[in-house]
Amino acid sequence: MTAFIAPDQDFAGAPLLRGEIALDPGHGEVVSATLAVTALGVCEAWVNGAPASDELLTPGWSSYEWRVRVREWDVTALVAPTTVIGLALGNGWYRGRLGWDGDQAVYGDELAGFAELRVRFADGHEQITGTDDTWRSGAGATTANDLYDGQSIDARLRTDAWLAPGFAGEGWVGVHTVDVDPARLEPALAPPVRRIDALRPLAVWTSPAGRTLVDFGQNLVGWVRVEVTGEEGHVVTLRHAEVLDGDELGIRPLRSAKATDTYILSGGADVFEPTLTFHGFRYVEVDGWAGDADSLKTALTAVVISSDLRRTGWFETSDENLNHLHENARWSMLGNFVDVPTDCPQRDERLGWTGDLSAFAPTAAFLYDVQDFLRDWLRDLAVEQEHNDGVVPIVVPDVVKYFTMPEGMPKPGATAIWGDAAVWVPWALWSAYGDATVLADQFDSMTAHARTIAGMLAPSGVWDNGFQFGDWLDPEAPPEEPFRSKADHHVVATLCAYRTARIVAETATILGRDADEFTALAERLRAGFEAEYLNEGVIRSDCTTVYALAIVFGILGDADREFAGRRLSELVARSGHRISTGFAGTPFIADALTQTGHLDDAYRLLMQTECPSWLYPVSMGATTIWERWDSMLPDGSINAGEMTSFNHYAFGAIADWMHRTVGGLSALEPGYARILIAPQPGGGLTWADVAHETPFGRAAVRWQRDGDRLTVDATVPEGVAAVLRRPGAADLAVEAGTHRWDWVVD
Repeated sequence: MTAFIAPDQDFAGAPLLRGEIALDPGHGEVVSATLAVTALGVCEAWVNGAPASDELLTPGWSSYEWRVRVREWDVTALVAPTTVIGLALGNGWYRGRLGWDGDQAVYGDELAGFAELRVRFADGHEQITGTDDTWRSGAGATTANDLYDGQSIDARLRTDAWLAPGFAGEGWVGVHTVDVDPARLEPALAPPVRRIDALRPLAVWTSPAGRTLVDFGQNLVGWVRVEVTGEEGHVVTLRHAEVLDGDELGIRPLRSAKATDTYILSGGADVFEPTLTFHGFRYVEVDGWAGDADSLKTALTAVVISSDLRRTGWFETSDENLNHLHENARWSMLGNFVDVPTDCPQRDERLGWTGDLSAFAPTAAFLYDVQDFLRDWLRDLAVEQEHNDGVVPIVVPDVVKYFTMPEGMPKPGATAIWGDAAVWVPWALWSAYGDATVLADQFDSMTAHARTIAGMLAPSGVWDNGFQFGDWLDPEAPPEEPFRSKADHHVVATLCAYRTARIVAETATILGRDADEFTALAERLRAGFEAEYLNEGVIRSDCTTVYALAIVFGILGDADREFAGRRLSELVARSGHRISTGFAGTPFIADALTQTGHLDDAYRLLMQTECPSWLYPVSMGATTIWERWDSMLPDGSINAGEMTSFNHYAFGAIADWMHRTVGGLSALEPGYARILIAPQPGGGLTWADVAHETPFGRAAVRWQRDGDRLTVDATVPEGVAAVLRRPGAADLAVEAGTHRWDWVVD
């Protein structure tokens, strides 16, 4: 019977496992062969010396306590009468470092692999065999591996002999089975991690300190492939970072992560790829290179990895800075969607922070097909929540439950925005794809979160207790106290709770469930908000975030909404049209301005280049979205805070507004069953082009302004109805096909 097996020796945390299988004779040709693989750790698999798959970091990161995902591959072309299966294990998320506290082996201190070969023959006979205690284990060429710290490879130890039949296995030892409840095994739903791109160096130079630096021109996630020939035993070391600091490699933002790969040469032609780690980087410092700069340019290739997502969204305008901003959001998404939607990919963190995804999910669902990717993550969210008294953790998978929190930050219970991922993310998927399966799958999780909030409300109906992140990373908050925002935390929490209650009530209606409990909860929150936080139109703390949330979440009556729109416009103008919002307000402020008739303010906010703004990082050469509005200061120095990432997608949530308002393409019904065509030009733009691959096919809008004439071209896929909305005119029903309109604009 197939079982998880672990090596009898650790072999530097990178053991090899091999089994030799004789196919059953007398049953004719092999019709099909599949290999199911998973690990406690990460693994790579070979069948008769050939890679079983091009997938990376298998099986990825899940809530291992309850879910271990299994990948299955077609290996029909690789099996033979004697078939050797090889597994290479690595520490990965299971046993490697996780978080800022230096914790290792959070889930377990022993690596284990699982492989099951299922062969079907011409006569219908099926042979099933796999990992068991007859397998053997040995050392490979990897001498150290960690996701944060990097990988060390000694090419002198490389051999393919272990993948061939009859391998003697000198120095190899036995294995033992590991007890893993079969109920924990689940077929993988999310797409796998793969190599998705490759970049060559843009420049190689010597720093003032005499170090060799390489620039790949793009902040990316992956590793550097090195092709080198040199003296046996010579060591080449690569250290990775996102930015430069004083003309040297900027390693301070990495905190304790070493982000360093070390290679020992064999004396022949070597190719190194550290596939048991990954780094977030643009720059690499190379030590021990014997050749010149030109040879280094040809020897290095940056390999970009990400979950293998199908691209579905495109956006471009007449303004190159705006295009650059949009590309930055896309690159940040790719770099942080490596099996789990993480906050950042470079430092000693890289956790699945729920608040980041609450902000970014609509943007992600436009740019790429993330339906299965996020449904898989939501399964982990639900199981973690189930084992946490209904409270949604701040990261998923929840390793924070094992950590010591930073000073001044208690382990939070229910939190607004972060906890709201349980509701907002399924809703974003339903809105994007029109498949209610995600709502049905997550309904218990959604209602559990709403009920947790209900249990925390004050008698007045507001959420005024417990730790809250609030408007995290408000640009006016002190660098070391990112939670000290202008927006009152309890106002933000109450407003977010109201949105959550309304979504859960609507979800219940869609699924044919009783919505009364959640409709009543929303009304209780609305009444509490009006009584406690609203005074003659002024919302407590009187800042941009609270007005933006109140407007977009629909909690205000007509008169208060009109006041809120005017006040929001005043505050945005008072800030010089520079950003004044953090995680809570940023995804919604442009919509709030637009909905209340202040489109010009929204555009001026978008097109601002002074810090803090969306385009300030672009002006500083950023190629991804930054964690802080000022992760790099105008003088080129790195923000002094200990929490400074240059690849965080949350503030890239503005791309959602860009698609819908600048481009003019949005869904009137879930899954784009009805489409709204409503471009709203501004900001000096002369044209914009947006397209999205909907579940029905490609929808696109392009507009061009020539003086006071606006020409709009649109494509509506078959099976979809659309509406054209333009100022001063009634909505126009539009059928499938290609269309053109033009009209006079102000």
